[in-house]
Amino acid sequence: MTVSNLNLSSYDHDFLRTWDKSVDHLKATLAVAQTLRDLHKQGISPKVFNTGIAVSIFRDKSTRTKYSYAAAANLLGLEIEDLDEKKSQITHGETIMETVNMLSFLTRTIGIRDDIFLGVGHQYMVEVASAADWGYKNSVLNQRPSVINLQCDEDHPTQSLSDMLHLVNYFGGIEKLRDKKLTMSWAYSPSYGKPMSVPQGVIALMTRFGMNVTLAYPKGYNLIPEIEAYAGREAKKSGGAFRIMNNMEEAFDGADIVYPKSWASYGVMKKRTELLKKKDDKELLALEKEALAQNAKYSSWTCTQHLMRRTKHGKALYMHCLPADISGVSCKQGEVEASVFDAFKKETYAQAGYKPFIIAAMILLTQFGEKTPEILSRIAKRKLPLVAV
Repeated sequence: MTVSNLNLSSYDHDFLRTWDKSVDHLKATLAVAQTLRDLHKQGISPKVFNTGIAVSIFRDKSTRTKYSYAAAANLLGLEIEDLDEKKSQITHGETIMETVNMLSFLTRTIGIRDDIFLGVGHQYMVEVASAADWGYKNSVLNQRPSVINLQCDEDHPTQSLSDMLHLVNYFGGIEKLRDKKLTMSWAYSPSYGKPMSVPQGVIALMTRFGMNVTLAYPKGYNLIPEIEAYAGREAKKSGGAFRIMNNMEEAFDGADIVYPKSWASYGVMKKRTELLKKKDDKELLALEKEALAQNAKYSSWTCTQHLMRRTKHGKALYMHCLPADISGVSCKQGEVEASVFDAFKKETYAQAGYKPFIIAAMILLTQFGEKTPEILSRIAKRKLPLVAV
């Protein structure tokens, strides 16, 4: 999988959802990320910017993605600047149009996490991109900053592509993923309100590459219906398969990869969003108690050694976006048994380690498009060391 063999035309200035990109564009993102990772491992710096900033806007908590974005920006030569909306003029009614243009004079990329409100996060990113377009087309900005989705209500592309690059390396190539059985399963958590974007991102991406994807959840814990339908259509196009099950044990049978992860149902997230907008704390508390009580009915939905033995030859790869709710460690009972998580700690940490390179690849491709292969070639020939001594 090399970048030069792929069609990079119309890659676009932004990376908002994987399903907005062609298969060639997704392969290019993976290939560029792998190249950057290899260069870094060889001690070669891929710095391409001598000046400029990377703005981050986090409307929800983050560890891996926040610092992966900062690391990616720094890797390419950009300074990171976190926008604290409470300390900006946004609190005085400043519009999205004005905010975006004011912070983008020397900005190359804007990374956004906005996953709390269903039906809001992705739309906000679209509006930010539109404001950046206006600024560039009207010569307010000398360059068009790219907008990178660091998780919204619909998709988490930096996560799902990191997951995929992990699988590519684990199984020895993108072509080796065809017909592999991946089970994306809901798992019990003693918390409520976790976004649906990780499972949605996984099923929407993996089905496009001929994988046999099973989505498992208790009845009533469905994802956004349109995204489930999309995964089914893409599986047919790619020659893969997609099915939905309501039995975790059966979903693990014969799986090559398992991804047990908690999320709040589409229905709960819709109601939660309405209450958050109204700032109805009393009803939000009531919804949380109701959702937690509902979760407790399915406390047996946890990844155990017993379930792992039901996978293909009992040796499936366990995956998680982290942090996992580990039974007896981070909580009394959670998504995964401690012994299972410990057995795959190295793999899950490696899975997370692809994210800085995925984000850096997104920045390069959204900024340089078809020129990216040439830039990578020049970086390799330049051999600028990571350590300046």
